[in-house]
Amino acid sequence: MVSRSYGACVLCHRAVVVRMMCRGMSTAAHPQSQLDFLKGEPHRKHPGVTNLKTLRLPDELQTAARSIIHRAQVTRLTDRAHSLTNFLWSRKRAVEDSTLRKKAVSLEKELWEKAMEKRGDIDEQLLEDRIRKKVISELKRTTYHWTPMKYDEDLGVVYMAARLAGGYAAVRRAINEIKKRDPSFAPQSLLDFGSGLGTVAWASHSCWGDTLKEMVCVDSSGPMNILAERLLKGDDERAEPHIKQVYFRQFLPVSPKVQFDLVAAAFTLSELLNVKDREEAVLTLWRKTSSYLVLVENGTKEGHQILMEARDTLLKKQEKTVHDTRPASVFAPCPHKQKCPKLAQETTTPCNFQQKYQPLPLAGHNDRQTEKFSYLIMTRTEPAEAEAEGVDWARLIAPVQSRTRHVHCRMCCPDGQLQHMVVTARKHSRDVYRCARSSDWGDQVPIIQRVDDDDDVQSDSE
Repeated sequence: MVSRSYGACVLCHRAVVVRMMCRGMSTAAHPQSQLDFLKGEPHRKHPGVTNLKTLRLPDELQTAARSIIHRAQVTRLTDRAHSLTNFLWSRKRAVEDSTLRKKAVSLEKELWEKAMEKRGDIDEQLLEDRIRKKVISELKRTTYHWTPMKYDEDLGVVYMAARLAGGYAAVRRAINEIKKRDPSFAPQSLLDFGSGLGTVAWASHSCWGDTLKEMVCVDSSGPMNILAERLLKGDDERAEPHIKQVYFRQFLPVSPKVQFDLVAAAFTLSELLNVKDREEAVLTLWRKTSSYLVLVENGTKEGHQILMEARDTLLKKQEKTVHDTRPASVFAPCPHKQKCPKLAQETTTPCNFQQKYQPLPLAGHNDRQTEKFSYLIMTRTEPAEAEAEGVDWARLIAPVQSRTRHVHCRMCCPDGQLQHMVVTARKHSRDVYRCARSSDWGDQVPIIQRVDDDDDVQSDSE
């Protein structure tokens, strides 16, 4: 009995030693894992976590919105709100004139070739008129008919019921990236282009509070500006606005030298007619940016592609007159400057994210909803986190799938490639594994990978 017990103890001790040696070898294989990329935070709150819990509108904003909607007494409000939401979500960009001309020329050529094959004794002028009419008819039938949104007070209230809470959730989640990764940033001025109901001002105030001393909201719709001001005053004309120093304009400040610490455009670029207008708007907004430019759109193919157009414009276009020579760099969500790898895939899918939120308590609204959005944050200064830590961070572009002792992560990586990585404690270090397991879609995760980890990395197409 004694000898067996002693033998068992020896075996047990050997097993412990072997485990400790293995751990030591694993740590040695990951010298970067020794770095304090956690910054003293627990794994569930590691520096790459930017997701927020279910968001709710600020109490003052929700109370004011309910009051305005109740007093407006819009007929069929619930149905109209659902219809507007569906319309905005399915909206596409207007077809460019150059694209339309190419399509018309190609179609006309095809019709002429068919007519020549059957050519008999036909009047060419009559045939040309017939082909022209057929081309116009076909283009009208197959071309997306884009119309600008024109908000009067009635449609503005419908928009409030449909989009106030979701729009706030998307913007709040996007700017939380700045709040988390650059805690020293304390903006004093804000410019919101296409401000609508003022959700950017409310979201920014919830992040930075009273540090914001000037907020300029620009929207071409007078009725929307009036509704936004009513929301700030709690639907009481005699009351002081809940957020001070908010100024409403219908046009952007003229001087190119006037800059704002934070510039935003949420669901606005998609309201511009063509590529040229969007490019000019983005360059104008960038000129007015001293620190961060935040762009938010619907999480659709169209929304994502509009943001990638803006990204290319800021990274590649050089203006003739430059007042601020600091170059643009991508702060989020892309961890690289290369072309978006999602656009290179055969089947294009948008790079989007989601945020849960509580909708306005109106008839037909669920207890909790999810806003799916795409966003882009550009900055005047290169982010210093990765350089300081020696750790690369990748962006999670899909929900994390947790399994026994391993985690499936689909990521956009600093090398500009999409990867499906199976993260384990043995191969990627205990800290990285626990961080990955605590992360969610949209967060960043640290990449500390061995050279022989090829069996754990798959291309996103597999």
